[in-house]
Amino acid sequence: MRNFTFSNTTKIIFGKGAEEKVGREAAQYGRKVLLHYGGGHIVRSGLKERVEKYLKDAGLEIVELGGVQPNPRLSLVREGIELARREKVDLILAVGGGSVIDSAKAIGIGVPCQGDVWDFFMGKAEAQETLPVGVVLTIPAAGSESSTGSVITNEDGWLKRPYGSVIMRPKFALLNPELTYSLPPYQTACGVADMMAHIMERYFTNEPEVGFSDHLCEAALRSIIQEAPRAIAEPENYGARANLMWASTIAHNGLLGMGREEDWASHNIEHELSGIYDIAHGAGLAIVFPAWMKYVYKHNPSRFVQFAVRVFQVEQDFCNPERTILEGIRRLEEFFRSIGLPVRLKEAGIPADRFEEMAEKATADGPQGSLVPLYKGDVLAIYELCNS
Repeated sequence: MRNFTFSNTTKIIFGKGAEEKVGREAAQYGRKVLLHYGGGHIVRSGLKERVEKYLKDAGLEIVELGGVQPNPRLSLVREGIELARREKVDLILAVGGGSVIDSAKAIGIGVPCQGDVWDFFMGKAEAQETLPVGVVLTIPAAGSESSTGSVITNEDGWLKRPYGSVIMRPKFALLNPELTYSLPPYQTACGVADMMAHIMERYFTNEPEVGFSDHLCEAALRSIIQEAPRAIAEPENYGARANLMWASTIAHNGLLGMGREEDWASHNIEHELSGIYDIAHGAGLAIVFPAWMKYVYKHNPSRFVQFAVRVFQVEQDFCNPERTILEGIRRLEEFFRSIGLPVRLKEAGIPADRFEEMAEKATADGPQGSLVPLYKGDVLAIYELCNS
């Protein structure tokens, strides 16, 4: 196990009516709030109106910026930076899921920045300060409500790139599972794939002697696999929704990766799919992650055997470990299919005509992953597996 320092400074308020505390929490950071959100769902559900009331009741002034899309766009981030500067806002409040939160975080580090915010995402600069960000979470998936990262898509070249810094953790996050009751089944399923991928990026490691966090990862994955079908079949099942929401946060708040070497190749390979084709990130991960597993498992077969046996209860074939591994991957794909997700590019309507371009972009800054470093030819082969 590696040395580590763990500190998560996001204040989590979890449970029924959590969003009612938004005024009290936001007021700790100033008097003017940039209310950042996506489309019409929070309007139609009445959540936006209620949040505005809570903020006003706390004596706060509101500036609005809606229009965040899935795979959030750099152009809106830049618009938000200019708006926040002009209005001299004190806090950015993200009401929504991972895309809204990622956009809010990017605006936050962009406001005090003297250069272009995109430089952070291209590795040309490091953020030194940020406006505080708060969250009212409506979609459990990305875990961005207490993570250090943000992923933004630049429409110029359709580059989707991540950036992370400890200063980007939101100051507070209000998590009410009831706010997820109205999520469509497909959106719930995409969130499930996203949170599982966050765990698996940490689970598949070369680091020895990480048995404790192995068990944490495996327990989280088994819980998600158990709760996802219940949440989809019974959208207002509070227990299922609550377990998924909390699992999503734990999956990406840093805890499960402590002491481990993390991989992240699958995420970065998927970013080219959602950057170009605008597929939901979770759906893209349901396609890419099993393909990545098929390509790299021979490098560390014992870890993939452990995954198959402990997570999907595959009966271990001691004479043929490969059979155990492939059955584990098959069961992962079958689980994704069972909740309505694609596991092949053709199932998502994505053509096989830009693999070369995507592989080139994915490895432009060097090889991807740490379990096995993947170069352009490797990534190209994984895209091929995504379609076979």
